[in-house]
Formats: sequence, C-alpha cells, structure tokens
Amino acid sequence: MWLKWLFDRFVALIGLIFLSPVLLVVAVLVAVKTPGGPVIFSQKRVGKDGKLFTIRKFRTMAANHGGSSVSVAGESRITTLGAKLRHYKLDELPELWNVLKGDMSFVGPRPDVPGYADQLKGEDREVLKLRPGITGPATLKYRDEEDLLARVVKEGIDGYTDPVKYNDEVIFPDKVRLNRFYLNHYSFWSDIKMLFATVLGRRIDYAGERI
Repeated sequence: MWLKWLFDRFVALIGLIFLSPVLLVVAVLVAVKTPGGPVIFSQKRVGKDGKLFTIRKFRTMAANHGGSSVSVAGESRITTLGAKLRHYKLDELPELWNVLKGDMSFVGPRPDVPGYADQLKGEDREVLKLRPGITGPATLKYRDEEDLLARVVKEGIDGYTDPVKYNDEVIFPDKVRLNRFYLNHYSFWSDIKMLFATVLGRRIDYAGERI
C-alpha cells in the first residue's frame, strides 16, 4: 500500500495549503457563533493496530455537553452552525492534519471511540490492520447516519426505537462487514472512486450493493 501512503501525505499537504482560507473562515465562525468552548474538538480514537490517537475536528456541539458518543440529527447539543458544518462535512477538514501525520488515511474505516473497534473479536479484529479514514465504504453507505438514527427515535425501524441499540446491533456490525471487505479487496483505484463519490455526493456500487 505504498502508493496509498504517498498519496495520503501528498494530497493532505496540498489540501491543508489550498484549503487554509476555508479552515480560517470556519475557525472564526465557530469562535464567534459558538463561544465558550474550543474551536477545535480533540478526542481519543482507536487507530491502526488498536493504538489510540487524537483526532482533530471543528467543534459542532455546545461546550461541556453530555450524552452518548452516538449522535442523532436534531439533538440540542449540536449547535445550529455545527449542524451545517456536519451536513457539508466541513467539521472534518482538520482531519487533514491527522492524515499528514500518518494517524489516518483518506480512505478507511471511520475511527471509533474506545469501546467499539477495540472490543472487536475474532476475524472482525482484522479491520484494525487498517489506518482509519476520513471516508470509506461504511462512511458512504451511512453518510446520512444521524438522520437515520433520528428516524429510529421518531418512527422506529425494524422494532428499534433506541438509537444507541440500533447503532450497536445493526449499523456497527454492518460497518465492520464492509470494512473487512475493503481490507480483503483493497484497490487504490477503488480509493479514488470513493473519494470522488464523497466529494461529489454520488453513490457507487461496492461489495454487491449501492453505497
């Protein structure tokens, strides 16, 4: 995966340089519109080989909020600005620094908080061989995850009304399945295809389904 390694660092560096005006504008908006907390949200996530690293994102929630690590669209702890940043994925731009450092890749499993990926058993633990990504097959399939979980609360899906339980028993295992497929069928050109699908908001055929 040397080509992936070189691509990640080169594109992350170029991205940080060319997107620096956008990063500055978003940082100012977060500081002005949601005072009382840091501009950058930092949190420990599970990385490659199960090692923890610190992820960087623009803060999208109220300072000193409580609650689950599972986010649902419309939650009061998500600020008005934060909801917009999440919708357009602008809150994830600081992750380019994580990619440049080597903590993350552009494509791979989304990095989970401790208690999820690090608790995988058996063959499922193979996904920890991968460097976490900004996007990936599971991210594409569940790009509207927060809205889906909001539907679980409001309408119920397949007998579930608890978003955390639905995430733990339905969404997370499906993400692991997709990430294992990605590991076993890795292709640099598939990475490029997924990056374009992410940026353009398109769906692609992958692992026998439309994601």
